[in-house]
Amino acid sequence: MKRALIIFTLVALVALPFALRPKADAARRTDDTVVVITPHNEAIRHEYALGFAAWYQRRTGRTVSIDWRIVGGTSEIARFLEGEFSAAFELEWVRRRGRPWSAEVAAGFQNGRLRPDAPAAGREARAAFLASEVGCGIDVFFGGGTYDFERAAQAGWLVETGLTRLRPDWFTPAVIPERFAGETYRDSGGRWVGAVLSSYGIIFNRDSLRRLGVTREPAQWADLADPRLVGEVALADPTKSGSVAKAFENIIQQQMQLRLEELARANPGEAPAAREQRAVREGWLAAMGLLQRIGANSRYFTDSSQKPPIDVASGNCAAGLCIDFYGRQQQEAVRRRDRTERVGYVSPAGGSVASVDPIALLRGTRNRVAAEAFLEYVLSPEGQLLWNLRPGTAGGPQRFALRRLPVRRDFYRDEALRPLRSDPDDAPYGQATPLVYRQEWTGRIFREMALIIRVMCQDTHAELRAAWTAIQAAEGERKAKALAALQDLSAVTYDRTTGVIRERMNARNRVDEAKLARELGDAFRENYRRAEAIARGDGS
Repeated sequence: MKRALIIFTLVALVALPFALRPKADAARRTDDTVVVITPHNEAIRHEYALGFAAWYQRRTGRTVSIDWRIVGGTSEIARFLEGEFSAAFELEWVRRRGRPWSAEVAAGFQNGRLRPDAPAAGREARAAFLASEVGCGIDVFFGGGTYDFERAAQAGWLVETGLTRLRPDWFTPAVIPERFAGETYRDSGGRWVGAVLSSYGIIFNRDSLRRLGVTREPAQWADLADPRLVGEVALADPTKSGSVAKAFENIIQQQMQLRLEELARANPGEAPAAREQRAVREGWLAAMGLLQRIGANSRYFTDSSQKPPIDVASGNCAAGLCIDFYGRQQQEAVRRRDRTERVGYVSPAGGSVASVDPIALLRGTRNRVAAEAFLEYVLSPEGQLLWNLRPGTAGGPQRFALRRLPVRRDFYRDEALRPLRSDPDDAPYGQATPLVYRQEWTGRIFREMALIIRVMCQDTHAELRAAWTAIQAAEGERKAKALAALQDLSAVTYDRTTGVIRERMNARNRVDEAKLARELGDAFRENYRRAEAIARGDGS
């Protein structure tokens, strides 16, 4: 009897993982399957799987399921795709074409900026890859920031979707514009298109703020630098999430724009080009100083962009930086029965531009018809309703309020939808004081910016926190000198970032990149230790 019980237990343990795979079983039972890699959360995956299945069956008479692949944020997805395409093309090149694999081939076939004088093997491999149907076993890339989609398009992982020809009326300034407020909303080559809007803001816990003596609710990014918030600000690692890095870029761009406006008022006769150059450099330093102070207040830099709003809602942190829909979702989740809210969310006026989370078709898809249908559904009027209608409303999600803003402009013009929306007052295309994104200011140093923030605030957090705390206890001239030492940003000026730092990171040498991070980290640690010593009266 005992032996039988042991055998039964072992069988149950082996069978349990298979018993808990309803999605995979469902996928095998449907006529068609679409494999989708995404950073989107479970609520989005649930509603779009249900909505697409119903829409697809009405259109085709066939059943369909989505096989979701979850590997992390967009940065992790990009690294995963790079590895998968590398392995797949090496197999194609060596085994099927009988060609030798070399460093030139490996470096060339995914290089969208391959020079005409690059090694012949690299150029040949690049042409072969772009002409091939080499795939990674995944059909659709859905969600995340535009940076990683632009990289994917440049690498050749994405292919033209055909939607611009199928639905030309959708791709107009009145429906899905190519650009808005300086942001690109769709690829000119048709390889990706924005599916939903994303902006960034501050989530805060009113009870926690009162506990800390903060009576005014946050309204601007600078409010996260309030010294009373030491150890109370929740942040995510910008090197792990393209969306979070975009939020930090918004903060930098706002400081540049504000400085440009200040200089225009103070020096109206200055040449516009010279004024802009000065504003960019000075705004960069102002932004880095602000981010440094916000970082000093942080409790952590998490790998997950979903963690900060959860921790703020639960009271573990008083405030945090987050993507708009994460903030709205947590605000709704903890709303009291009397409709009062202990959690608030605000997008700083003029401090966040609405960018897009794209969708794209990956090279080598084995389920092209169904995959193209999924893209069409997500961008259709029916698919767009899921983003912001209340659960249970006609055409809306069945279970979850997604609290996101559709990319289609016609959604906001439909007054009949207004009473059904989760956020009826949000008008991303009609902001009074929008931040206008200038790609030429920071777009080319996006990776460099994320690395600098990490080494300045995250890798050196213990030293930064100690110095910041000591500075708050200091007074007068000593406090001012300590703060100046803390905010010595000579190692990461705009010119150094666009020059030597960018050059070293563009070399794609992981060893040198790690060395660069260590060098910058050491420079900041020295600054922070010196600032703490000055604040405590132990330094000059």
